[in-house]
Amino acid sequence: MHPIFFTLWSPMHVNELTTAEYSSHYTTYIQLVSSEYNLVEELEISLHRFIKFVQNIPLDKFDYRYADGKWTIKEIIQHLMDAERIFAYRALRFARNDKTELPGYDENAFAFHINPRANTRKLPEMLSEFTLIRQSSIALFQTFTADELKRGGIASQAT
Repeated sequence: MHPIFFTLWSPMHVNELTTAEYSSHYTTYIQLVSSEYNLVEELEISLHRFIKFVQNIPLDKFDYRYADGKWTIKEIIQHLMDAERIFAYRALRFARNDKTELPGYDENAFAFHINPRANTRKLPEMLSEFTLIRQSSIALFQTFTADELKRGGIASQAT
């Protein structure tokens, strides 16, 4: 870790969150996060696990759609990248104490506009982009103080 982060950043663990600090929509996701590591460590660990998981998927499955209207693996990866960018932006706005209510986003509209582009992309290119996005998120969260990490706001009409 870069020395400047020691004065700015205080590690937070998922068990420090209260249910009042996030929308109930995210409860299932939050419960999947280990309390063994702080949240930034979890972001790092999950990046490596995700890449390993994706690399173990047979190549002929990346464009496979098990039913009409269902997403392919590549579309899911694109969705994850889009969502991470949106959530990092929200985190930045909240950390900077911006009280503006942030709009939601329609992941299905995003998915519609990436079809079939996501499926024509090369997997290594997508994994490189995902890695860069995650590294950017990690760098952002490392700059937040403990107080900034705890700041909330309204997004998608939820606190």
